[in-house]
Amino acid sequence: MGGHFGFFRRIPKLQNFFNGAKLIELQFVFFRPKIFQMKKYSLVIHGGAGTLVKGLMTPEKEEAYKIALNEALEKGYAILENNGSAMDAVETAVNHLEDSPLFNAGKGSVFTNDGTHEMDAAIMDGKTLDAGAVSLITGIKNPISLARDIMEKTEHVFLAGEGAMRFAKSLGYTLETPEYFYDEHRYQQWQNIKDSDKFQLDHSMKKEGKFGTVGAVACDKKGNIAAATSTGGMTNKRWGRVGDSPMVGAGTYANNKTCAVSCTGSGEYFIRGVVAYDVSCLMEYKGMSVEEAASEVINKRVLEIGGDGGLIAVDADGNIAMPFNTEGMYRAFKTSEEKKEISIYRD
Repeated sequence: MGGHFGFFRRIPKLQNFFNGAKLIELQFVFFRPKIFQMKKYSLVIHGGAGTLVKGLMTPEKEEAYKIALNEALEKGYAILENNGSAMDAVETAVNHLEDSPLFNAGKGSVFTNDGTHEMDAAIMDGKTLDAGAVSLITGIKNPISLARDIMEKTEHVFLAGEGAMRFAKSLGYTLETPEYFYDEHRYQQWQNIKDSDKFQLDHSMKKEGKFGTVGAVACDKKGNIAAATSTGGMTNKRWGRVGDSPMVGAGTYANNKTCAVSCTGSGEYFIRGVVAYDVSCLMEYKGMSVEEAASEVINKRVLEIGGDGGLIAVDADGNIAMPFNTEGMYRAFKTSEEKKEISIYRD
């Protein structure tokens, strides 16, 4: 110990030494919150947009939709909360929506003109820009999971029809029977127009219409973002029609530099407007926030070409946007700032 005391005695201004030590300690305390600050993380989901007018839906049906949205939201958010990836969170949330007969995706998919169910889906990783998409598939319980398998287990981005089905079978996917996808309400929708040249965007009868799509976007604790979208298409659709949902850049997009987007709306217009990528471009090249960019696209650009619908988006800082230009959109979000909302109407 004597050697140490001798060292201190040789310091000419001992008081300055201790003052310096205190300053270092104060600096550490000052900066410590920044070092250990938790990054904001968020999950946003949607179940379709359209003519959702208050009073047309029974209170029981409205509550059922909110319960389904809440369950999907909580399942996906739990993954983020437990340090999981944005990719896992959006896939899980969309899986849950696909398993519900309430939404036009997976189990709730509408009938085609041939009386079958053709499903589309896409998923994209904002960190790597990897993406997977699938279209015109039948019998697959969770199309979004097949889209992710295309991304991770092939060198391709987009598979469709018979080829996509062969790929699914090679991975051991179980094909559900037509009975699994049967829903009386969907069947009656089809019966009403099956002998005509008309097609229908999900519940478009008697002003109960909504664009049948489900989707999710997420930002995880590492600041990585992802987007996923799944749909059963249009009632009575023909000729292998494909909408915007599985098209990267149109209905689904994710890039850590800007945002993750999942769209729901009149697919042909969203394809022509390259809507999901348009939001990203406005952020990247015009410096807009995710909220500003999303609003510009939905409330101006899409309307200008005759389209309607909505989208959900999130940036790498966990900021969210949920604009729509219709009467309503099934939507929900939850963030690490303890903010949560489940909504249907414009409120």
